[in-house]
Amino acid sequence: MSEAAFLSELYDELFPILRSLTGPGVTETLAILGRHMPLTLETVASGTKVFDWTVPPSWHCRSARLTGPDGTVLADLAASTLSVVNYSEPVDLTLDLEELQPHLHCLPQLPDAVPYVTSYYKRAWGFCLPHAVRASLQPGRYHARINSEFRTDSGVQIAQAVLPGETPQEILLSSYVCHPSMANNELSGPLALLGLYRRLASWPRRRFTYRFVLHPETIGSLCFLSNHADHVRERMTAGMVLNCTGGTGESLSYKLSRRGDGLLDRLMSHLAGLPDRGLAEVGLPVTLRPFDPTGGSDERQYNAPGFNFPFGQLARTPPGAYAAYHTSLDTKDYMGIDTVVGTIAALERSLSLAELATHYVNLAPYGEPQLGRRDLYPNTNSRANEGASADNVVDGRTFLNRILYALNYADGQHDGLEIAAKCGAPIGEMRAVIETLERNQLLRFVGCPSRAGHGREGLGRQSG
Repeated sequence: MSEAAFLSELYDELFPILRSLTGPGVTETLAILGRHMPLTLETVASGTKVFDWTVPPSWHCRSARLTGPDGTVLADLAASTLSVVNYSEPVDLTLDLEELQPHLHCLPQLPDAVPYVTSYYKRAWGFCLPHAVRASLQPGRYHARINSEFRTDSGVQIAQAVLPGETPQEILLSSYVCHPSMANNELSGPLALLGLYRRLASWPRRRFTYRFVLHPETIGSLCFLSNHADHVRERMTAGMVLNCTGGTGESLSYKLSRRGDGLLDRLMSHLAGLPDRGLAEVGLPVTLRPFDPTGGSDERQYNAPGFNFPFGQLARTPPGAYAAYHTSLDTKDYMGIDTVVGTIAALERSLSLAELATHYVNLAPYGEPQLGRRDLYPNTNSRANEGASADNVVDGRTFLNRILYALNYADGQHDGLEIAAKCGAPIGEMRAVIETLERNQLLRFVGCPSRAGHGREGLGRQSG
């Protein structure tokens, strides 16, 4: 089965599930994803204080239906998981249209769309329906019934999978599983995360360790950081949240971290600065967005000043940048399975470059090593072969000069991006140089200096 066919079938299984911050929809979603990647689960109990937040009770909604005076069903959870305000309290009322109106939600600018509406932290109830339907409602008696309950025997679920590498230094990749039936804004992220896991699991060599994390948005990342901030501070080299990885966007759109100096920040900035914006390097052009705390996703929590972790966000069509965002118009056709596959492929190539963009040390740093006996330098020298990199390699000395730059600046202080810049080369063209020197035991990967721990000292597992 092709990757696209696999993801398409998985999408069809996941789409109808009623997801929220908590509850059976998240459990079911993680169980399905867990069939394809070995997820380790943990739960932060309802009522737990998490920094300035409190984990809410879990929401269980069995049915929700709004019926008109003539018996017409106007909104039904069985038909669309967007039909009920997420986290609605239970209700069974017959009421006049005037009484009902404050509990109805629509988007006049998108008259045929059902909006996505939540009320996680304040008890409320309501129904979502197209504006065209709401505008047609006539006076009369309406029946609103929501069969839901709030329970405190569960909480926020977090799932993780790890692919170990040569170093415990980690690149952390996350996405969320809390929105009901929407494609680009919900399922494109977990599908891209899973696709990346499957591809990276097949790599014969991983320099970095890769951690994959799934949880509800905002409260999930706060719960994860409450439990694991010390680990992130110690191990994480860089991270990014994947969401909105499909749609009509023609580039990889990367939102920089607050600091802008993480490995992925610097790599994406390098790619975006190339003449073709990284098209030849990763298969899609790269565009940058500055860090902005007023919108986005879980990167806002990682970039809070108490943490200040180098954590970005990656999208094809960023959140809020398309009309279908947070509505029933965010469909599989809009998202595009092939678009998500293209994003996965470009991200895999980007992470492969991140493994080159890090730090190395010269294992023969006292003078230049003897390259000729390794067939890395011409053994016969004259003006006639001054453009040769080796006895049988005539390339204007390009490869040899890059070797010499790499050896001289592989001091554990200059990273691969800096060395590539000194060579006037994109980072991808340094792969053969780095791997040649590694094979000849002249260069050793050392990863990145600690860049994650620039937040307040001692924050760690602070939970209030």
